[in-house]
Amino acid sequence: QVQLQESGPGLVKPSQTLSLTCTVSGGGITDSVYYWSWIRQPPGKGLEWIGAIRSDGSTEYSPSLKSHTSIFRDTSKNQFSLQLISVTPEDRAVYYCTGCDYWGQGTQVTVSS
Repeated sequence: QVQLQESGPGLVKPSQTLSLTCTVSGGGITDSVYYWSWIRQPPGKGLEWIGAIRSDGSTEYSPSLKSHTSIFRDTSKNQFSLQLISVTPEDRAVYYCTGCDYWGQGTQVTVSS
């Protein structure tokens, strides 16, 4: 069974870069059956898809976040990562990494000085 685990800082200052990593076990990030995504849920709001990286390494992003988002992978570690540049308090959310029907437990990120 595929398992995903997010890791990264829980607190980031405004204008800094948020970096999160998802470690995958039980499935390879280069396996064609999977589609690896980052999703977030701000407090009191619904889920928001941020972007994804496919098994071939190609990426796609939400149009509203594309300008300051980057998703990349480390195949040697079976990990994929998210970077949000120049974060604001509106980026406060629980961040999830997902692979098709599999989800990590989520990690809370707060943006505050």
